[in-house]
Amino acid sequence: MMMSDFAIETDGLTKVYGAGNTEVVAMREVSVGVRRGEIAALLGPSGAGKSTLLTAVGLINPPTSGRISIGGNLVMDGPRPQTNLTAFRLRHLGFVFQKSNLIPFLTALENVLVALELNNVGRRSGRKRAMELLDYLGVAERANNHPSMLSGGQQQRVAVARALANNPSVILADEPTAALDSHRGRQVMDLFRKVAHEQGAAVIVVTHDHRALDVFDTIYEMEDGVVRLSESR
Repeated sequence: MMMSDFAIETDGLTKVYGAGNTEVVAMREVSVGVRRGEIAALLGPSGAGKSTLLTAVGLINPPTSGRISIGGNLVMDGPRPQTNLTAFRLRHLGFVFQKSNLIPFLTALENVLVALELNNVGRRSGRKRAMELLDYLGVAERANNHPSMLSGGQQQRVAVARALANNPSVILADEPTAALDSHRGRQVMDLFRKVAHEQGAAVIVVTHDHRALDVFDTIYEMEDGVVRLSESR
């Protein structure tokens, strides 16, 4: 595979819903890049197009036009996939959402193991990897607890461990602190910065939370489907 300084790049991404009088341009000529080891924020009001952009780069909702490259490899050219998207997502992308979306009848350890098993990682090596991640994220002592026995912050840590399970090059987080109080929200944001800088992943966080913007290396703002660079450190 080709290598690139950018873990993820978009070039002229546009998403149009409907046609004629019902046409809505949800995303217009979006070109952004996030490097390996960098954490970037995507800010903007509701309806700005943030979720459209996130689901496009997450290879879930294809753009109408434009290109998406991950690790220097072209994966989407307009709505046309250039690879097996399901296999590519499993190997190269990690997702964290507003709610942890942990499977309630599985323990924390088993929730992380699921991601590894989907990539055909053996049970023994998978268990070792899962425990290492839970330890790295400070919840190893909760490995055998079910989600109902975990605080909101602990659940999100397990969700981050699951997202990291297959060592993805890109992690996409959609409002990951919206359901947390300010203290736990700050802990989770600090955690994403740690993951980006120490694990070498590119992390993109969609957020309305302006209290923790200092954790980000780059800040993009989106409005009416258009993205502009607000700040880069």
